[in-house]
Amino acid sequence: MENEINNAQAQPSASHRAGFVNIVGNPNVGKSTLMNDLVGERISIITNKAQTTRHRIMGIVNTPEYQIVYSDTPGVLKPKYKLQESMLEFSEGALTDADILLYVTDVVEDPEKNADFLDRVAKEKIPVLLVINKVDLLKGNDQLEELVARWKKRLPNAEIFPTSATEKFNVDNLKARIVELLPVAPPYFGKDALTDKPARFFVTEIIREKLLLNYDKEIPYSTEVLVEKFEEKENAIHIMTVIYVERDSQKGIIIGKGGEKIKKVGIEARHDIEKFFDKKVFLEIFVKVEKDWRNRENKLKQFGYMD
Repeated sequence: MENEINNAQAQPSASHRAGFVNIVGNPNVGKSTLMNDLVGERISIITNKAQTTRHRIMGIVNTPEYQIVYSDTPGVLKPKYKLQESMLEFSEGALTDADILLYVTDVVEDPEKNADFLDRVAKEKIPVLLVINKVDLLKGNDQLEELVARWKKRLPNAEIFPTSATEKFNVDNLKARIVELLPVAPPYFGKDALTDKPARFFVTEIIREKLLLNYDKEIPYSTEVLVEKFEEKENAIHIMTVIYVERDSQKGIIIGKGGEKIKKVGIEARHDIEKFFDKKVFLEIFVKVEKDWRNRENKLKQFGYMD
């Protein structure tokens, strides 16, 4: 599977459309849920916690007529350490190479949150589609009309799409508009490609999702996952992974009494990894301490956050 994204590109017709559609916005507004809806596959992990997405992740949609390369990005935030600086660079980079920009907000967010980033979106010359997500939480049309008017003042050149990614409300109309706006171009990836990421990346993401779901406070944010062995056979995959934490006390919390917590993470992760690859998976997880890794450039390079 790791080699699937490198297949030769098909010969497109002269009217073939292709483009990069980058999804940006603040944390916890539903960017990853929307990304998965648009791609039709579970590319991005989803939790109800902020900063779930750390990398820029591409999901590719192919038909004979077009190729859409979606990018999910980390939520915009004020960095507190070097890891978050790298995450912000992924988001800011999405403003520079998009053919279409999806700015995602929701019905409770303050339009002036991270105003500097929003000012840059307002100056974009490419098409900007403003997605107001979670409209299923509103009580009536009056609230929606007020929200649309407020955002129209903030991003006057944007087309506004009220949606509910969880309910899949208005997502098809958003997809159709994206296709209309795609420039005429050959495909950028092979026509059978689903993502630009290797298989082992999704293993680390699935495990990291289980850490976010099973641990509280700062613990999951202090962890990183690395695949040290990915041995794929016809009917099974043997995977060896390491969860890195910043302190010895965190290692104890991750493992849990008698290893119960880490066992639960392993069972849940293995189930989802087997579903993702449609194969039997033998998963080993180890926990190691890597002091202050979120502020160490060599470690951030090793974990793929910096070139």
